[in-house]
This record gives sequence, C-alpha cells and structure tokens, in this order.
Amino acid sequence: MRVDLFDFELPQDLIALRPAVPRDSARMLVVRGEGAFADRAVRDLPDLLEPGDVLVFNDTRVIPAQLEGRRGEARIGATLHKRIDLRRWQAFVRNAKRLREGDRIEFGADVTAIAEVRHDDGSFTLAFDGEEPVEVLLERAGRMPLPPYIAQRRETDERDRADYQTMFAARDGAVAAPTAALHFTPDLLARLEQRGIVTETLTLHVGAGTFLPVKAEDTDEHRMHAEWGRIDAVIADRLNAARQSGRRVIAVGTTSLRLLESAAGEDGTIHAFEGDTAIFITPGYTFRAIDGLMTNFHLPKSTLFMLVSALMGRERMQAVYAHAIKEKYRFYSYGDSSLLLP
Repeated sequence: MRVDLFDFELPQDLIALRPAVPRDSARMLVVRGEGAFADRAVRDLPDLLEPGDVLVFNDTRVIPAQLEGRRGEARIGATLHKRIDLRRWQAFVRNAKRLREGDRIEFGADVTAIAEVRHDDGSFTLAFDGEEPVEVLLERAGRMPLPPYIAQRRETDERDRADYQTMFAARDGAVAAPTAALHFTPDLLARLEQRGIVTETLTLHVGAGTFLPVKAEDTDEHRMHAEWGRIDAVIADRLNAARQSGRRVIAVGTTSLRLLESAAGEDGTIHAFEGDTAIFITPGYTFRAIDGLMTNFHLPKSTLFMLVSALMGRERMQAVYAHAIKEKYRFYSYGDSSLLLP
C-alpha cells in the first residue's frame, strides 16, 4: 500500500511533553467496531472490560541508552537500540560521518567504546571497554532516550527517569518505553483485579527503530528493525486457555501485540517464544492472537499507525484520529490512550 495513505495533519500543540498526573487520569478514546466513539478516561477501564478479560503487558525496562561523547574534536551522539552480546550494542549514531571503524569514543564518566562495525543502515556496533556490565556504564553516563518529538522541544531531566518507565518495568533492555502501560497505577490495577480482569506479562525490548520514519513510498519496501522478545511457556498456555474458553486477550501496547502475533501459529495458538521479531503489520493482515488493543496515538505514516489501521480499518482509524484531534486529545508517548475493540 502507498505510505501516504497513512498520513494526517497533527497540530504541534497536541504533542504531549509530560504525562498526565496522576497517570490514570489520561483521557481514553474507546472505539468498538463500527459503532460511535466514546470519550472516556483510563481510570474507567475496569467498567469497559468484562470479567475474565486478559490484559497483556510488556515488562521491559527502559535503560538510559542515549550517550553523548567525543571522537577527538568531533561530537558524537549514540542511541543504543539492540544488544548483541555482553559488551556490544548496535547503536544509531549522530554525526556518523565523523566516525570510522576502529575509532574510540569517549562518553565521559570513564565510559569508552570502540566503533567496531558500520552497518548498511548507517548504525554502528559499539564495543564497550572494561568489565563492568554495560547497564552499569549507562546508569553512570547515559540519559533516558526520549522520543525525538519530545527531545527536540525540551531537555531530558531527572523526572523522565520515573515518568518514562511503566510500573511493570522489570527486565532491562528497552530504549523506548511501552507507552500504553505508562497510564497504569497500583490503584487502577487493584480495581481491575476486583473486576475479575486478569493480567499477564511478556518481554519485548523496544528498539529505537520504532521512531524511525518510513522512507519508502510503498509499505512493501519498508524493512523493520528486529527486536528481542520472550513469552514464557506457562504464560502462553494461560493465554491459549483464556481464548479457548471465550475470554478476550487484549494487548496493552503495540509491543505486546507484535510479540503475541509473532508467537502465534496459523491456528491462533500462542507458542513459547524467545528471539528476534521484525513483524510488520499492515492492512490485510489477519490477527491470530489478540481480540483488542490499548494504545496511545501514533505518528502519521508510521508503522504503528499502519498496525492500528490493520486492526480497525484504515478509513476508520483516520476518522478516529480526526475525532481525537478535534477533541484535543494529547498525542504520542506521554499522551492519551485509546481502546480499540474490533
């Protein structure tokens, strides 16, 4: 499909620069099939779901993966996006034309790395010096990797270390938050449990590739960056049992959805999974593992807007976004939410 079919105009003042306080006070646009839209709030979620529904969260934890350093007199910026092994990460590099294979980058706080390999997409494999775990080095020298549409408008600060982390964050490795789950609070989770809503977790370490623009003119020409994920066998069994008994599985965030669909067989059975996925979901895709999605509002012409268009229909989602813009919903990572129930 033509990428420009997924375009829309968004007023810049609707891009959220901070999350709602408290988190579950964010607005939520509820979309059911072909019915009317409902303007609600995230705190209403227990009343919008049925007992037995299963919400699936991503328990990845965002690491401070953005580094600023120097190679000689040249300033070099690096955003780690995929672990290769204990000492090596693949990274998108700013000012990459000043960097050659074999160069050492000084990131400050006694953190240095060698630019080992330049990849075809312009990224580098960085090999970090020393014996400390890279995550320890990042805590010392790194910053939270806020999305470009926020970082271009304000400085990252200490508050972001908490704001850009979900309450489910447990497994280090993401360089972007699974932002749909940023809206959840212990109080909301307790009320969901009282309602009989089940929660499960999986892990997908979100990469910085999620923010890369689609430069191709046709969706068939776009290639996704791979991300690592895992679904434990016991969780896969519980999800399969839920669906077999007629209960709905609702992904909280496109990251959870993409991993569930990656792990599902042709018959919809969800299998244990551990490894990379580069699944790219566009209209025409047949969903096998999920019955709904809770997600924030996405960028125009992005792979994630294509995904929600595949779930609900492209024209339907253009109408949903037009309503959200008219009603001044807050967009993107720190913005409001939507509940999509086909």
